[in-house]
Amino acid sequence: MPTRKQRRRRQKEKRHEYEYVYVDAEGQEVEVDEEDLEPKGSRRNGTQTAKPKAKSQSKGGKPAREVKPPSWSRVARRALIFGPLIFVAFSILNKSQPVLGRLGVAAAYTAFFIPFMYLMDRQLYRSYLRRTGQQTPRAPGRKRG
Repeated sequence: MPTRKQRRRRQKEKRHEYEYVYVDAEGQEVEVDEEDLEPKGSRRNGTQTAKPKAKSQSKGGKPAREVKPPSWSRVARRALIFGPLIFVAFSILNKSQPVLGRLGVAAAYTAFFIPFMYLMDRQLYRSYLRRTGQQTPRAPGRKRG
């Protein structure tokens, strides 16, 4: 037994009488065969089958932003930006600690942060390759067993 929502939706579909026509090169309207519109079996339970999406496009219809392969130099540049920010945060939070101690803690956190930024870049790059259907490049000389 269909639910009330399904019955309303079915009634709404029956209220509208659509007529599909093509306009040829001469400007004449040509009727479309029912077979051309929708092949039998393409609908199930009132829903259409999912259309395959382009792999290089995101949800908004725009092409996916290209993600560059991970590199240590890019991570080092990012660490040069985040290092002073971490120092400022520790300076605000630990005013009683001497400046040299705050600097050491900020340097330790930044050094600890660098490999994790690289791993995050690598994960983003691999997911980008999976989304676009590209093959992940293997490092030469490395064998997996």
